[in-house]
Amino acid sequence: MTQIVLPPLMSGYAVQGDDDPFVTACMKAAVGCDAGLVVYNLSTDVLRAALVFAPEVPLEDAMTMLPLCAVGFQNALGALAPPEVAVHLEWAGGLRVNGAKCGHMRIAANTQDPTHIPDWLVVGFDLPLWPTGDDPGTTPDETALFSEGCADVKAPDLLESWARHTLNWISRWEDEGAKPLHGEWRGLAYGMGEDITQSEQSGTFLGVDERFGMLLRQGDTTRLIALSTLLEDLS
Repeated sequence: MTQIVLPPLMSGYAVQGDDDPFVTACMKAAVGCDAGLVVYNLSTDVLRAALVFAPEVPLEDAMTMLPLCAVGFQNALGALAPPEVAVHLEWAGGLRVNGAKCGHMRIAANTQDPTHIPDWLVVGFDLPLWPTGDDPGTTPDETALFSEGCADVKAPDLLESWARHTLNWISRWEDEGAKPLHGEWRGLAYGMGEDITQSEQSGTFLGVDERFGMLLRQGDTTRLIALSTLLEDLS
C-alpha cells in the first residue's frame, strides 16, 4: 500500500475498492473522529479524497471551506502539472482542466441550518485520472488528467500536495480573514460574467459576496444563491 505523507495536524485513512472516501469521512465525523482526517482512495482510476473539519463558526461561514479546498486543489495541481495546463474552478464545485470538466468538489455537514455551528463538515473531491472508453483523447465537455498532458502527475503526490496547500490556506484564512482567499479564487473562477443556470435559476454570474454566495443577475434584479445550497444530504 502506498504510504501517504501528510502535514502536521492531519492524519490519513485509506479505503479500497469502490468505497467512497467522502461517505466514509462523513461517517467517521459523525461518530467523533478528529478534525484533519484525510480519507482517500488510490485504488481506482479516479482519485477520491475527503477532509474532515470541526468548524467553530456558523455553517454559512464554514461553507468557505469548499472554495478554500478547491483553491488548495488548483494550487496543488498547478505545482505538479506542466505550466501550460490551466486549472479553473466552478462556483458549484466543478473542476476544469484546460476548459473541460475534470471532476468536482463536494461538501456535507451534520446540519443544514446556516445559522448553526456544525459539529462536523466534510469537503471532498473526485478527479478522473484516466479517460474512460477506448478514446484516449478529450471531449469538448469532459476530460481526465492523463488526457491533458499530466501523465507524470502521480495520485499520491497530488493528494499530499492538496493537503499541504489546503492547510496553508486554512492558516491564512484563520490569520488574515477571507480577503486573500477571495482574491485567489476570483482569479481562478470559471464562467464569471457569463450566462449560467444554477439552482434552477438562470442569469449572469456576476461574482460572489463575502461568504462566497453567488450573485446572479436576472434582468434588473441581482439574486444571491447561498453557498449552503450546495450541501449534500447523505441521510
